[in-house]
Amino acid sequence: MAETILVAQSPATGASRLMKNALGVFAAAAALPFFLAYKAAAGLMPQRADSFFQGSSETLSLWPGITGNVVRRAFYRMSLRKCSADCSIGFGTTFATPAVEIGAGVYIGSFGDIGHATIGADTLLGSNVTILSGRQQHRFDRLDVPIRHQGGTYSRVQIGQDVWIGNGAIISADVGDHAIVAAGAVVVRPVVSGSIVGGNPAVTIGERRSGDSSEASVPGTGRPE
Repeated sequence: MAETILVAQSPATGASRLMKNALGVFAAAAALPFFLAYKAAAGLMPQRADSFFQGSSETLSLWPGITGNVVRRAFYRMSLRKCSADCSIGFGTTFATPAVEIGAGVYIGSFGDIGHATIGADTLLGSNVTILSGRQQHRFDRLDVPIRHQGGTYSRVQIGQDVWIGNGAIISADVGDHAIVAAGAVVVRPVVSGSIVGGNPAVTIGERRSGDSSEASVPGTGRPE
């Protein structure tokens, strides 16, 4: 007969759960005024809604430490199109629009700049990563009109699941599942799933294979933290 072994829950585990729950309540309470102020201002001036959202994003980005991370996450769970309960959003990272989707287990490093984007589950973004809202944010066809008056088009950039984007990369095109983008790369064309890209403009420099360790072949990727 198989023996069943019951393991008692340690007091530390229970205390950790209570602390986590208390931190969640604190984060929600701290984030709520920022969310309400943003929504109230956006309701009065809907044409400036993104600007009001950016103001809250910039303010909360400067909240340091663990509490800063949980308060940011609480705010973005209220305001973004989608934001998972277990994502991590680093110090100094800002969002240009609430039209962002963040999947489960996503890590976004410090001082990131996120535009219209969908970020798939288990994706890692290093520090100083910029995700632009596509490649046509500004038109520049005419010389008789300043670029800032020529308008542009915002498009959603799709970042797949299990993607690793190294420090300082700039992304303006889709990145497929399981891909790696080296540090400092500038992505202007879609990245094929499972590929490793680097450079400016980014080109394919390798490929992820099941069971292989690809990290050694990625120059300058750096740590995702």
